[in-house]
Amino acid sequence: MIATHALTKRFGRITAVDAVDLAVGEGDRYGLLGPNGSGKTTLVRMLLGLVYATSGEIEVLGRPMPRRAAEVLPRVGALVEGPGAYRHLSGRANLRHLDAAGPGGSRRGRRARVEAVLDRVGLGGVDERPVRAYSLGMRQRLGLAAALLGGPRLLILDEPTNGLDPQGIHEIRDLLNELNAAGTTILLCSHLLSEVEELCTRVGVMDRGRLVLQADMAEVRAPTGQVEVRSPDADRAVALLDGRVEHRSGDRLLVRAADAAELNARLVGEGLRITEIGARRRSLEEVVLDITGPSADRLDRDTGRAPDRDTGRAPDRDADRDAAQEPQP
Repeated sequence: MIATHALTKRFGRITAVDAVDLAVGEGDRYGLLGPNGSGKTTLVRMLLGLVYATSGEIEVLGRPMPRRAAEVLPRVGALVEGPGAYRHLSGRANLRHLDAAGPGGSRRGRRARVEAVLDRVGLGGVDERPVRAYSLGMRQRLGLAAALLGGPRLLILDEPTNGLDPQGIHEIRDLLNELNAAGTTILLCSHLLSEVEELCTRVGVMDRGRLVLQADMAEVRAPTGQVEVRSPDADRAVALLDGRVEHRSGDRLLVRAADAAELNARLVGEGLRITEIGARRRSLEEVVLDITGPSADRLDRDTGRAPDRDTGRAPDRDADRDAAQEPQP
């Protein structure tokens, strides 16, 4: 569904995206992660033809982008950098305008299409108030409704749950699962690692413009070769295991062992009481923090600038100025 080869984007002397080989297969629920300033949004904008690449290749739905954008984009739904809308119009009016502007958006059935996507995102009962009176969560739902309007084969979503409460996040997660089960491929950019961990089948992590990890979620969350044990007989367990306990906190032990069931059988066989036991798996948060540098939001006291993630020095102000003056296509 999406494939890039050595995709690179430079703004002056700043390399925002650095030789990225992204691979999103049909049916994937792909989570794209990384600190602020890692290049995620620039990458997504290149996929949609909103920013031109400096070098490299892009294929979306098997077609080169942006050369075949007119053919590709009608089959892609996108919500990038927040929902856009005519703020003086109602949500329904905004969606009717989008439907009319879309290819094949016949007048017949327009009302039904608009009402259907409003129902799907939880805005079916919204009145005719203008979008400027919507909450942030309502605007996010409206942006998602707009992305779904054409029945896309591919959804590209940048922080789609921004502004939603926990129940709203749960509802959107269920909706994305339903869409994926019906055949829609999803590329999701998010800072909510727990949501990506629960929703996505595949994950990519960007840092300093590079794709530093791309793997199935099952591989990322594979057992570590350690077992977590909780026992009121922790002292006896430590003695019995003879140096295999790598960490202890009260009655909780982290034991070097490949098989939790085998370890449990041994401990119980020695008369120890076991209240919890299971293979340790690294969380997605642990993996991401291990392979990425500090956030670009961080400001050092001495310079008022975020340090460069490779050198630790403040960034070049001239390079920032060059990036700001880069013309857009």
